[in-house]
Amino acid sequence: MRSWPPARLQGLALIAALFVVSAQASDVLLASRDGSHHHHSHGAPLTVLNETEVTMYHAPTPESYYTIDFDGAGEGTRYPGWMVAHIIFMSLAFFVALPIGIAMRSVKHAARGFAVFAFWALCALGCVSSSLYKKLTPNMYEGSVHTLQGYLTLLVAFSLSAIDVLAVLRRIFSFFRSRKLFTVKAFWQTAILGRKNDHDQYSVEYSGLVGEAEDFEESKISLSSPDRQSGDLDPIEEYTGDTAQWASNVHHHRHHYRKHSTASERTLFGNTSPSRSLDQIQQVKGNVNSAVGLLQRAGKGCFVVVERFLVFAGLWQTLLGIVIYTGGCRGNYVNGCLAHLIKGGIFWSYGLVTFARFLGSFADLGWAWNQAPHSKSYVSAEFTESFVIFIYGATNMWMERFGANTGDPFTTKQIQHIGIAVMFCFAGLIGMGIESKLIRKWLSSLAFTASRTERGPPESVEEPHSYTASFNPFPALVIGVTGAAMAAHAQTYLFQVQIHTLWGNLLVSFSVLRCFTYFFLWLRPPKSVLPSRPPTEALGSFFLACGGLVFMFSTEEVTIAAMRRGRD
Repeated sequence: MRSWPPARLQGLALIAALFVVSAQASDVLLASRDGSHHHHSHGAPLTVLNETEVTMYHAPTPESYYTIDFDGAGEGTRYPGWMVAHIIFMSLAFFVALPIGIAMRSVKHAARGFAVFAFWALCALGCVSSSLYKKLTPNMYEGSVHTLQGYLTLLVAFSLSAIDVLAVLRRIFSFFRSRKLFTVKAFWQTAILGRKNDHDQYSVEYSGLVGEAEDFEESKISLSSPDRQSGDLDPIEEYTGDTAQWASNVHHHRHHYRKHSTASERTLFGNTSPSRSLDQIQQVKGNVNSAVGLLQRAGKGCFVVVERFLVFAGLWQTLLGIVIYTGGCRGNYVNGCLAHLIKGGIFWSYGLVTFARFLGSFADLGWAWNQAPHSKSYVSAEFTESFVIFIYGATNMWMERFGANTGDPFTTKQIQHIGIAVMFCFAGLIGMGIESKLIRKWLSSLAFTASRTERGPPESVEEPHSYTASFNPFPALVIGVTGAAMAAHAQTYLFQVQIHTLWGNLLVSFSVLRCFTYFFLWLRPPKSVLPSRPPTEALGSFFLACGGLVFMFSTEEVTIAAMRRGRD
């Protein structure tokens, strides 16, 4: 066996030492950049907090408003009562009074003004208590934008209230200008509440649902019985049909008379007849009214979207206030903190919207597990979910590298997260494709053409009952796979593993329950325009919202703080 010269052995040892040092240095740099401890990622999770290792990558947690108020760090400057009052008042305003006001607006309830007044009264009390707390307490979080964003949110809410007040003033002016007989009831119904008739006392989302359901059933009967004999019609239908025929004959006769009349209307008015001029005027008026109606519908849609957005803005302000009050999300914790708060907030909001659909919200669009009451074509709820999932994945594919330096290698955690983002992106695309009616027609054209070639019975090309609802599993599949992946996500400490397993399993539970919803609706698709309220959606929304809540507060900083206080 050949022996190596001592000089060569020393060179090899030096090279090996350089490899080890460079690997350790890159490990330290990546750990400090990603805000986690990488050299324990492949071993068993730790059960005891290693303070020395934590301080190697993160600066000590500074004092905060919480430590001043409850840990005795601020003797003589402790005023937690004002902060508690601020939290209570603003929570009642944005999560109680505001949703109640939105619900009352949808039904044009007489007491919606009291809900709006309660919202602003609670906001005023919350702002006063917050201002007093800030005056009496030193600034413990430099660069805080909680106050600025809060006032911007209130400015948006004030703009919506101003639009409401202007609309009421316009209706009052129109009421007195119409010179109608003044009665208190008519003034209250028309000018204040904005109801055109008594039928408007019902919800905008539910108005006419019962009547339209009857019309829908009657139309199904009429369509399913094309070979009815005229003798089977009742006297009312005979009278209606005779009237329609008479009106058609009169129109035809007038057209025939104008075409062949010897007393030509061009004698006095040239080539343009008075009736044609009137028709043109009416057509112009119709176009103008159509454009105005389109603008009004667009304005109402924007108003509704912004009003509901205020609830989620309140949620964001709550999360931001918690971060500032506890002094978190600083230094190397920022990226992980933002990722958990934003993504967990999305799942929490998704759970709230799912529960709202279960209660009957968006029933006018057919999103409440019902049939859409209108003949207009709306996008399905599954298409909207798939679109949001696609946007989520398309943005997270490149946002995962935030904080990385140019030339830095991809970490294992980054590859995992980018893989999940790619799954979101393509699953969202597939989900939108499934919901596309054009793609469905393309895929069905081959079978339809073959049926016509074979001259099969007409029933063979009728749409099956399952076409009346959407059975798109991809949004639920994406959420379930994400939960399963996060439940198996490698973490440094056992407590972190348990927390991630908890909210991962909650997301998987939502996915399973959504699949059960589709299974039962596939067996019996909804035929009514009223919300069907499947109980699996109530449970699924609960699991999804809880999963998002745990996701938000499973950041490394929160788990380390819990372990320091023995709460693990």
